[in-house]
Amino acid sequence: MALLELKSVSKSYGEGVNRTDVLEDINLEIEEGEFVAIVGFSGSGKTTLVSLMAGLVEASNGSLTFDGKAIKGAGPDRGVIFQNYSLLPWLTVLENVMLAVDTVYPDWGKAKRRAHALKYVEMVNLTPAIGKKPHELSGGMRQRVSVARALAMEPRMLLLDEPLGALDALTRGTLQKEIGKIITQGERTALLITNDVDEAILLADRIIPLRPGPNATLGPCFDVHLAKPRDPTELNSDPDFKRIRNELTEYLIECRRRNREYEAKDPSGVIRIKPPSAQPIDLTAA
Repeated sequence: MALLELKSVSKSYGEGVNRTDVLEDINLEIEEGEFVAIVGFSGSGKTTLVSLMAGLVEASNGSLTFDGKAIKGAGPDRGVIFQNYSLLPWLTVLENVMLAVDTVYPDWGKAKRRAHALKYVEMVNLTPAIGKKPHELSGGMRQRVSVARALAMEPRMLLLDEPLGALDALTRGTLQKEIGKIITQGERTALLITNDVDEAILLADRIIPLRPGPNATLGPCFDVHLAKPRDPTELNSDPDFKRIRNELTEYLIECRRRNREYEAKDPSGVIRIKPPSAQPIDLTAA
């Protein structure tokens, strides 16, 4: 049985003429220990999808289960790392991590909770900054705190919603390696939401494109059989990396092209006509 399963999931906002159909017929299974990446263009519904998995919003149709049980709200079994850090500005690095530990393990003694939090602060290499508050940290360090806080909850699954999108290239590359190492060594289940094809290939076991909306749905699965840990420099010369990158990029570009073909204009503005999402795209076609 899959750890996380989505069956015929759809999500809309609003009603009547104000209704916006974001996701349609999402079917996905993630096994325990897998690292899956969902990749797509900005505005395609990726954040809505991860919010459904996290239990932060409810599906309009379909079912979502985690470990065989229906997802009803957020829970410590699913740790979420957002792009915007979501740290409390008046708390230090340790206190922000302790906040999650205190919530998940209220029956532990104070010393045990502190030792547990320190373990994960050290894991993300933030021990020297343990007493600093968010405004004293760089963007990369703030995201490390978010990672430590999520890991300290010891969730069965990590949901990463474009966690490195706001960082500079050097910091992003460093954190990519650290996140990949932590998840692999801890044998954790993870789902990454990203618009970066290279990042998806670097970290994931499987990559699934999210076709552009409205009525966005998942495309075919691209398996990544490259050995871990993966080094970005070495990957650039790997023929399998190049093949996967080219096929995935071509697929996404073709999806966008087809989506634009189904746009029509009238005097009131742009009307988007539902694209034939079930129609497969042949990457080998001329």
